[in-house]
Amino acid sequence: MADTATAASALKSYADIPVLDWDLQDPHTSSYELFKDLREKTPLVKVPMGMGSMVMGLHARMVDDIVSPENTRQLETEMKMMQGIFDGPIFDFVAQVMLFANGDVHQRRRQPVARTFAFKLMEAMRPKAAAVAAEIINDHLGKGPFDFLKEFAAQLPARIIADILGIPRADLPVFMKWISDTAESIGFVDVARRADIEQSLAEFNAYVDKLLADRRANPRGDFLSDYVAATAASGDMSEAEIRAQVVGLILAGSDTTRNSMCMSLYRLLQHPDQWAALVADPDGLKKKASEEGLRFEPVVSGIPRVTTKDLEIEGYVIPAGAVLMVSLLSVLRDPEVYADPETFNIHRTDQQRWHLAFGAGAHRCAGEALARVELEETLAAIARLAPNTRVVGTPPKLQPGAIRTVDQFQVEFA
Repeated sequence: MADTATAASALKSYADIPVLDWDLQDPHTSSYELFKDLREKTPLVKVPMGMGSMVMGLHARMVDDIVSPENTRQLETEMKMMQGIFDGPIFDFVAQVMLFANGDVHQRRRQPVARTFAFKLMEAMRPKAAAVAAEIINDHLGKGPFDFLKEFAAQLPARIIADILGIPRADLPVFMKWISDTAESIGFVDVARRADIEQSLAEFNAYVDKLLADRRANPRGDFLSDYVAATAASGDMSEAEIRAQVVGLILAGSDTTRNSMCMSLYRLLQHPDQWAALVADPDGLKKKASEEGLRFEPVVSGIPRVTTKDLEIEGYVIPAGAVLMVSLLSVLRDPEVYADPETFNIHRTDQQRWHLAFGAGAHRCAGEALARVELEETLAAIARLAPNTRVVGTPPKLQPGAIRTVDQFQVEFA
């Protein structure tokens, strides 16, 4: 009994968790050097956020406990409320999309999408992804420097998801703006950007409503036709929910992929020996190159959860109702898992079976299979068709945020 009492008294409280001076606009906040330093000093760090605080877990060994449905649940609208957003298009989207739902609600929203975007079906998209990549490469091959971020990385996933949904290519420019703006609604919303984001989201919603109405009236045997048929048959989703899943799927298949594409290619070109290896064997190394790019430069900063009970993590007691996040910037460079984690190495043999860049547990990214196909086929196509590709000008940087975005990236295909 005395031992139990001693152990209990040795536990530290929520108030004892070290506080990080958190500034979303400061690149140092999301620097790997910062997380390396923090990881060596503490397993957890608390960061102020709007009207509350969030606890970050810094070690890979914590992931299972943090994402376990026995300990935590997915964040719902708490993050928006902590930012002072209680209504409007942003709040409504977060409240309706499967990413921020739990239990039966999450399951019924996810099921119609997951069936269609299963790995087997998405593997069949490889020829399509390779063809679109080749099409864009040939448009720029030998023609000098160009904006890879806007003219390739944003174009390829948008074209593919547009083809899957039956969206006319002529609509892509405005469609891509909606994607970019709406992606900001998921993370920490810049107050100065809120009105623009909500305008784009309202226009995006109206566009998807028209697509859904068209497929109900004129089924085409494509994904969207199957989706509206499945949701009509189940009859357990509102019109707003049906629309939100389509918008969410478009985001999952577009925004994060373009940023990962840029950073993976950049890191490969910064390591000439590894780029040469990919050029020599593009099909054999495309998966390894993609996985290392996702590990070394994660676009999604973390996996946020809410504790459903008082939870002991690494000697600290975190109370029920607290926001608790796995920091992917930290755990994907954890030396307990990865040898020489600060080194980019496509030949590494310690990649994890379930790559954390796509999340974990029941909320693992529904678009994972498509994202993998797009990243792998893009890297292979560039290595095959433009082996002398080079970076032009300033190196790209990932800007801080819940979803980190590339600032710019110029390359030349040769």
